Amino acid sequence: MLNVVVVSDFGHVEGGNTSVALSSAIGLARKGHHVTLFSAVPPIDERILESGIRVVCTKQHAIGTDPNRVRALTQGLWNFKAARSMAGTLHGLDPQSTVIHVHGWTKSLSTSVIRVAVSRKFKVVCTLHDYFSACPNGSFFNYARNEVCELRPLSPACIASQCDRWHYGHKLWRVARQVVQNRWGGIPRDVRHFIAVSEFSGRMLNPFFSPGAQIYHVQNPVHISRTEPVDVRSNSAYVMVGRIAQEKGPLLLAEAAHKSGCEALFIGDGEKRADVLHICPSAKVTGWLAPNDLSKRLREARVLVFPSLWYETDGLAVLEGAALGIPVIVSDGSAARSSVIDGVTGLWFKAGDREDLERKMAIMRDGECVARMGLAAYAHYWRRPRTIERHVQELEEVYEKILNR
Repeated sequence: MLNVVVVSDFGHVEGGNTSVALSSAIGLARKGHHVTLFSAVPPIDERILESGIRVVCTKQHAIGTDPNRVRALTQGLWNFKAARSMAGTLHGLDPQSTVIHVHGWTKSLSTSVIRVAVSRKFKVVCTLHDYFSACPNGSFFNYARNEVCELRPLSPACIASQCDRWHYGHKLWRVARQVVQNRWGGIPRDVRHFIAVSEFSGRMLNPFFSPGAQIYHVQNPVHISRTEPVDVRSNSAYVMVGRIAQEKGPLLLAEAAHKSGCEALFIGDGEKRADVLHICPSAKVTGWLAPNDLSKRLREARVLVFPSLWYETDGLAVLEGAALGIPVIVSDGSAARSSVIDGVTGLWFKAGDREDLERKMAIMRDGECVARMGLAAYAHYWRRPRTIERHVQELEEVYEKILNR
């Protein structure tokens, strides 16, 4: 049995990467491995507490919500408290049988915890849930221009560019954090093992890693049980799932739905919620839902729309839709397109092109067409479902390779 230290900013589900981190920790513990969850931001998920996993939590704020802004900015660059706590956590563990699996560090922990593990000769593997290992804003996306950024990270042009979602001062702080991360934190230079959740994201990030770095491919799990496929012909809602944030493309869907007269349903929440409702007053926004409620609302969908403007790293919502027999209209500029067979299980539309999105939404008005694609998506997904059991097995294989190298 292995010792696995799962590193996550949050001890509860706060987004996609924490959901994967916690579910994999629970799955590994059920297989008999000795698992430690190392986190900064409480509360701790009840499932973790019930699973017998050792929990180490520094009980700190996320840097984005810390009322003490000086503390937040300092902690985001280098979290001294977390570093000391990580040193204590690793004390007594054998580097030859222990894997430090990092899922998230940018929201609270910082790369100080990675430096501690690397300096003590532990094997560290980092799952690439985003692009923070290379890009200061974590997305290769220019928020001011509302488009993908192709500048080389930390180049003079990158530093001079105001690409941040907030303001240029915040961009400069992100640049400083990236410099600290690269030179002292060990990301990506001193980490030799990375897990890419899609071939797309692995290909994007590979040029920034050290020559000897190894990239493994482990897909994220989908937490949906097999049931009868949805009768999408009887539904009318074009559904988007996830954060209602600029780079996710919700305004694009709102505009397309309003102009075409389609019913739009947004499952999730975010800073662009009010803008969505202003553009498309008839749209419905549910806010964040518990997993069971999410599955119920998804079954109201005719089509799932994935209009993201940035690259993404995977796009779990696309798989969640397919698992229920819901076809997807997906941006051809995102990693999620690899999960959709264009014209068979769904449709691709030109990234950022509202008129092309409207055309693809119009095609899905045809009942026979949408039903055929929904059944094809369902069959394609369930040929090789992304279960948590499969995910954990693939992680075990990766860990063995890492420890044996």
